[in-house]
Amino acid sequence: MGVEQHKGMKVAAKCAVVTVSDTRSEATDESGQWIVDRLAQSGHRIDFYRVIPDEPGIIHQTLCELLNCSEIEVIVLTGGTGIASRDSTFEVVQPLLEKVLPGFGEIFRYLSYTQDVGSAAMLSRAVAGVARGKSMFSLPGSLGAVRLAVEKLIEPELGHLLHELRKS
Repeated sequence: MGVEQHKGMKVAAKCAVVTVSDTRSEATDESGQWIVDRLAQSGHRIDFYRVIPDEPGIIHQTLCELLNCSEIEVIVLTGGTGIASRDSTFEVVQPLLEKVLPGFGEIFRYLSYTQDVGSAAMLSRAVAGVARGKSMFSLPGSLGAVRLAVEKLIEPELGHLLHELRKS
């Protein structure tokens, strides 16, 4: 791996990782820690990492702080994308996105279906897009789903995505 490249240019991202969970702490957060470690190993900077409860107000407040922070370009959330009564990440993230990347969720669910979970993939509400010039990815909480999304979708396109967002 290494810093993502776009047309020969090395592109390092300034990242935030947020785990949304009522049951995990930083000590038990495998998925969030895996994202932090993987992005750092790939040459990206992790400027923020936190585990927060699945409470819409707290999720919204955290995301607004990150969207207002000039030091953050990429926000990766894990958790709260299912259909259980406490899963509220999607409801908070979706309205904040100015440009939704529908292909992210579609491809993620397709890969999940074919490589891992079968028809249960349709229960995932993984979503990605752009908000205030920053890229945001909202992933399920399982380690397998996080690995799939980061390795197969986020890392391969992060350089291209950042290049496009930095053009403005």
